[in-house]
Amino acid sequence: MLAFDISQFFPSLNYHLLLNFFDKAGFDPKVSKFFSNYLVGQQTNYFWNNFSSQLFSVDVGVDQGLALSSILSALYLSPVLYVLEKELKNLKIPIFFLSFVNYGLLITQNKSLFVSNSFLFCSYQIISSLLKKFGLKLEYSKIKIFHFLHSTDSFNLPPLDLSPLNSPILQPRNTWKYFGFIFDRKLSFRSYINFYTNKAMSMVKSMKLLRNSTHSLVS
Repeated sequence: MLAFDISQFFPSLNYHLLLNFFDKAGFDPKVSKFFSNYLVGQQTNYFWNNFSSQLFSVDVGVDQGLALSSILSALYLSPVLYVLEKELKNLKIPIFFLSFVNYGLLITQNKSLFVSNSFLFCSYQIISSLLKKFGLKLEYSKIKIFHFLHSTDSFNLPPLDLSPLNSPILQPRNTWKYFGFIFDRKLSFRSYINFYTNKAMSMVKSMKLLRNSTHSLVS
């Protein structure tokens, strides 16, 4: 399994590609016109104490905190995912793809880790090329590879060498954290339980600092 993060995703959305998608996807012209007025011609300025800068044109990107930004980001990525699925199917590469906004997972299942790595390498090459065409780039420091294994022998796991694609050489990790959950290679969840047990104990011990010299925390 290969996890990656799209760097500066929200600020990098290209208005022209997005509006072109509305036209080609068959949306009502009123929808395209609404988003054209919503996105095009934006300006911003910066405040620092009593200083106020001049207005600057903002030609790309959406604000991450806006209500429509998550919808726009999903629409922007939909053609990327469509082309990716089509190319993987044509090349007969058994890869499952999961995406949560700017965070993606490439998942494959095989008895051979070397075969799995080759599938991940090919699919990574495709997705990185597609993202580049859409004006997006991967954050290399957040790319991770992780193997789930039935076998207890987890030594000398093969790395995934992405250096031919101008990306790092990835070493398999012992644990993997995903949206607050910590997974180990055998899905025992011991690392997850230990982490939050220690966190809870630390919180209980720190509560002693809340008492004063007159009254204890619990009266």
